[in-house]
Amino acid sequence: MVDSQYYLPNDIGISALDCREAFRLLSPKEQMYAHYLSRASWYGGLIVLIQTSPESANIYVLLQKMFRAQAPPQLEAAATAAGLSAEEYQAFLVYAAGLYANMGNYKSFGDTKFIPNLPKFKALVWESLAFKQSPGDMEALWGCCCESLYSLEDKQKQLGLGEKGISAYFSGNCCLEDAEFAQKFLDSKNLSAYNTRLFKTEVDGKRCYEVRLASSEVCFGKHEFEDAVFFVKRGDYAFLMEKVCQNLEKAKDYAANDNQKRMLEEYIHSFACGSVEAHKEGSRYWIKDKGPIVESYIGFIESYRDPFGSRGEFEGFVAVVNKAMSARFAQLVNSAEVLLPELPWPPAFEKDRFLKPDFTSLDVLTFAGSGIPAGINIPNYDDIRQTEGFKNVSLGNVLAVAYATQKDKLTFLEESDKDLYIKWKGPSFEVQVGLHELLGHGSGKLFVQSQNGHFEFQISSWYKGSETWDSKFSTIASSYEECRAECVGLYLCLNKQVLSIFGHEGEDAEEVVYVNWLTMVRAGLLGLEFYTSESKSWRQAHMQARFVILRVLLEAGEGLVGLKECTGADGRPDAVITLDRSKIHTVGKSAIQRFLCRLQVHKSTADVEGGRALYEGYSAVTADGTHNFLRLRETVLLRKEARKMFVQANTYIKGSCLLVEYEGSAAGLIQSFVERFPDDAEKVEAQLNAIEEFLAPPKKTNPFLSVLIN
Repeated sequence: MVDSQYYLPNDIGISALDCREAFRLLSPKEQMYAHYLSRASWYGGLIVLIQTSPESANIYVLLQKMFRAQAPPQLEAAATAAGLSAEEYQAFLVYAAGLYANMGNYKSFGDTKFIPNLPKFKALVWESLAFKQSPGDMEALWGCCCESLYSLEDKQKQLGLGEKGISAYFSGNCCLEDAEFAQKFLDSKNLSAYNTRLFKTEVDGKRCYEVRLASSEVCFGKHEFEDAVFFVKRGDYAFLMEKVCQNLEKAKDYAANDNQKRMLEEYIHSFACGSVEAHKEGSRYWIKDKGPIVESYIGFIESYRDPFGSRGEFEGFVAVVNKAMSARFAQLVNSAEVLLPELPWPPAFEKDRFLKPDFTSLDVLTFAGSGIPAGINIPNYDDIRQTEGFKNVSLGNVLAVAYATQKDKLTFLEESDKDLYIKWKGPSFEVQVGLHELLGHGSGKLFVQSQNGHFEFQISSWYKGSETWDSKFSTIASSYEECRAECVGLYLCLNKQVLSIFGHEGEDAEEVVYVNWLTMVRAGLLGLEFYTSESKSWRQAHMQARFVILRVLLEAGEGLVGLKECTGADGRPDAVITLDRSKIHTVGKSAIQRFLCRLQVHKSTADVEGGRALYEGYSAVTADGTHNFLRLRETVLLRKEARKMFVQANTYIKGSCLLVEYEGSAAGLIQSFVERFPDDAEKVEAQLNAIEEFLAPPKKTNPFLSVLIN
């Protein structure tokens, strides 16, 4: 019997992101700018299918062909003819919606595989109009993905490197040692891993690696490195990168200022030739573009899903500023220079100068990628963040629907806490996101040796040459940094000035603090869903971070946090987590203060050994000690709730720029994707099918590329 955690439930929450009013308030020029940025983002977002798993692109094409021939209501008749019940057809729609929402058949939050909860998928394909119109093509597509569609072999249950899971960033024969060796090669050539994938072969007993760089231009270079050969091949996702560039070029005509134009020019250059340096230059212009009405960012950004922690997943977002909420965040920015010294590390470990960033609340029009976060702090380039700044965004219309909670589905809390939690979860999360993004990710210094070898600090370790936070801390970097930012949020939410900025005073302010800390310890328990006991590995950076914080606060003792196992009203295993609000400002604050200081010192000084020992120690999930976390994990899995999915609008040009919205349902989500590529859907699907064939190992090298890299 298949474990239910690999199915998406038929009653999964699906909500439409409301952006109608925000889009309506844009000028015609701003609407056109947003439209073409959205087009670039949606084309680029298809890259995530290829980054997720070998079969994701083929499943996507299969579904698109079925739904382009018959919309969900029409396809239902074929489902009935194929012998599917109403529940099975709903399961099919939910699976398809899940694939679109996650841009692949692995959950974007947790990285576990999900499979169709129906045995008659093939019968439905054969009964569909798409099959009757092109039986050969549809049978070939089915043959490409039918086994992997349902396979739950141990390695295929989750994303990972080597025997720990599936990764499309690496060929299946790569292991951690290959990733580390390739990083050495990339560092030696001053190449970033952000926009690459790695594939390994062996020729005459010699290791050969192919580094594939994302670009619309195609060329090859060959390099001997130690005892191996590296082929550097530009042209990964070439067709899609070209579509991104074409739409960014069109967006330039509607840019509001020179910073936006130059930003887009650098992005186009980056995506054409695969230059991360050009993307960094574009990001510099993006930072300078203060307070735009239409905000956007695009590229290979977050490295959460690379098992080695260095390669970025493609994402692109377009959003409209919410001026009322942004005013609060602006107040927080203006208070940052007063709040930063409150953080518990020595002044020498803080940036020499705080570069005031934009911090805006945005209503999302488009977010293309594997999922939609609640807040973002970008760019992720350490050298830019340290000396030139960054931007923070809070995604307001995402927050409005993502964290709505029904009392009867609220797990692991005492009844007396549930009403408080429901009332204050939204306001407290708003505070946490603001602090997490601005003063969490935006704080702290890295000690970096200058290019001439000079440094002005007395410490035993530091960042050298081309080393970055991601390349140095690799597999733990993402989660460690999320944990540091979450701790900053917990620590500074105790500050009355911060609470006042968000409009919370007196008893209300104390409720916000209590629910913020309660949310964090509950999230630490929920995080156990994202731990794989067989491989002893974590699959989600934020949830690992929250579990670590739970461990720290449990360790603090003195009754601050209580966690007990029990039997629920339904007779099944359950658990209850409690928080003593009277000890948050004393025991809790001291525990976070000490832990946060240790996190920062290890990060600042590039102390990988010390940082890894600390973080992996608290990340351990065992049956030993006061709490049996392995048994608690089973309880969490038993009572887990599926993560909500979002339906996004489309824009079209018919004389003027039009917004088309869809209902918040599986059928609505599916229809939004069917209508997303109206002009060239078949060509896009053909390219997705052909992309792996296109990326066969190189037969010749380009000497000019070798010169360029060297």
